Amino acid sequence: MANAKIEPIGIADIGVVVNMYNEVFSPSADEALFRRRFEGRRNESILVAVIEDRPVGFIVGFELIPTTYFTWVAGVLPDYRRTGVATQLMQGQQAWAQDHDYDILRFECQNQHRPMLHVAITEGYDLVGIRWDTGSGNNVVIFEKDLR
Repeated sequence: MANAKIEPIGIADIGVVVNMYNEVFSPSADEALFRRRFEGRRNESILVAVIEDRPVGFIVGFELIPTTYFTWVAGVLPDYRRTGVATQLMQGQQAWAQDHDYDILRFECQNQHRPMLHVAITEGYDLVGIRWDTGSGNNVVIFEKDLR
């Protein structure tokens, strides 16, 4: 298992996440997308996994409602997948949400991202719903974890 250091960063350093996002996902995004996503949101968090001084993964979230924290996006660079980095990031965000008194941690995952679905189940998340994403044309699986 990877021994990544999970570090919080601020919105001023979002470029680090955008660069990793563009290595992981397509189509690419820019800093403006992330800044827009945070508009009107409370308690945003950005955690970065670092191995040997290199950012290798990220997880970004914000308050959905006062009792529920939402993981908006997470990713791990291809060379660092299947090493436990995603698990460490999810555990880091869970600790952050618990420290900020949230009862529920929620995230959504496209159905075809099987490794992330597996991590969610392994980490004790419950499948609570499915929705159709018109943008991607895929089913999205909705997971929640009770933090109480």
